[in-house]
Amino acid sequence: MKKVLIVDDEQSILTLLAFNLEKEGYQVQTALDGLTGYSLALANTYDFIILDLMLPSMDGMEVCKKLRQEKNNTPIMILTAKDDELDKIIGLELGADDYMTKPFSPREVLARMKAIMRRIQPHPVKSDSLEDIENNEKIEVGEICIFPDQYKVMVRNEPIEVTPKEFELLLYMAKRINRILSREQLLNAIWNFDYTGETRIVDVHISHLREKIEIDTKNPVYIRTVRGFGYKFEVPKT
Repeated sequence: MKKVLIVDDEQSILTLLAFNLEKEGYQVQTALDGLTGYSLALANTYDFIILDLMLPSMDGMEVCKKLRQEKNNTPIMILTAKDDELDKIIGLELGADDYMTKPFSPREVLARMKAIMRRIQPHPVKSDSLEDIENNEKIEVGEICIFPDQYKVMVRNEPIEVTPKEFELLLYMAKRINRILSREQLLNAIWNFDYTGETRIVDVHISHLREKIEIDTKNPVYIRTVRGFGYKFEVPKT
């Protein structure tokens, strides 16, 4: 049974979401303030976190930021009453995977949550040893190895931590090596809901990926910017 943590200071929203998720077979825990939610997220293992922005004791932005600093890569969906692009961008920059603007449909929250978890669900393997990993299908580009079935990325023989959206974006680009991909194309492929025109989201995640895979983010050799068009994933020139 998959476990979901919902953090919101409105009891009516907690009740509504918990009812709909439990009806779908999820185990749900709730918190009414940010500090409690943060503590629960650190002390337990969840498959998904739904996090309101406006919270007492610790706001949702801070909760998200601290969880990512603690290398907690549980998928996070932000809930916000503000239909403000800046809030959305800041949340995504801090490591959130998705957002919903209030008021929202519980069915859409559930659909988005399922879509994110489905795409990152690793296939079972016999062990986590490097030898077993090497024997599974992988994509190699220069010093980057991506293991799609296990949601693993290694850079220069070291595993790196990536969020679900970062993993999806990296995998999508690696499968289309040397092809110029527009921001709109990446937006539609990775954020396949109602994000029309919000290509800044793509730039934020590209920036995060560069910080994790490039030696010099000011002079990237893997993810290249094609001015006026978008991005291209390349094999570094030797």
